[in-house]
Parts: sequence; structure tokens; C-alpha cells
Amino acid sequence: MNHTHLTIYTDGGSRGNPGPAATGIVIKDDDGTVIANYGEFLGIQTNNFAEYSAVISGLKKAKTLGATRVDCIVDSKLVAEQLNRKWKVRHPAIQKLFLEAWNAMQKFEKVNISHILREGNKEADREVNNILDQHAF
Repeated sequence: MNHTHLTIYTDGGSRGNPGPAATGIVIKDDDGTVIANYGEFLGIQTNNFAEYSAVISGLKKAKTLGATRVDCIVDSKLVAEQLNRKWKVRHPAIQKLFLEAWNAMQKFEKVNISHILREGNKEADREVNNILDQHAF
């Protein structure tokens, strides 16, 4: 079933910075029904790398689900402000991720990026921690 509008909740985290890192993504339809929820282990990475990777993954997944409009809810102020073009992207590794996220955003008619406090993003946070717990060192 195609969903033209989806809400993507993303989180990325690392235990240590850098350290073992993972993404967490929860995608919901307009009724609040979870359409997809998953995470990915990223190896040893920084927290910002994980946060951007989660957004990129969520955008790509939403596109495969048929979305034309998406709301991305992120708990990384850095990612939200950079993707909303309010903050500059200075770090070379983050510049590459920003570009990948930006290009993924261009495949939609409309993309909103919103910052939320971690407390409001518990489902995506849970995905990150489940993945990290499975890859405990």
C-alpha cells in the first residue's frame, strides 16, 4: 500500500564518541500506525554520523513506501538546523552526509525537518539501543 504522507522518526547514537554506533528509524502513516521500524549497526562512528545516517535511511525507506511528502522528526539539533539551512556544515565527513541527505530530500514534493527532544522520540531511541545491545563489545 502506498502512503503519500509519512512521518519519519529517526535517532542515531554511539556509545562513546566515536564508539559503537547505530541508527533507529520508525515510520508512521497519518493514523499513527507504524509502517516500518528498524535500525542498523554502523560500526565505530561518531554520534553525528549516526544521526545523519538515520535520516538518510529513513528518507530512502519512505521513498520506497511511495511517500511524496514526509515529516522528519529528529532529536539531533545539529542535523535539524543544518538540513533546514540555518547552521553551516563545516566538518568534511558531515558535509558528505549532509549532501547525501539533501539529495534524498529532493526526491520528495515536500520535506519538513523538525527537532524534538529525546523524550519525544522514545521509539526510535529504543531501536538504536536494541541494535547496540545486540552488538555489545
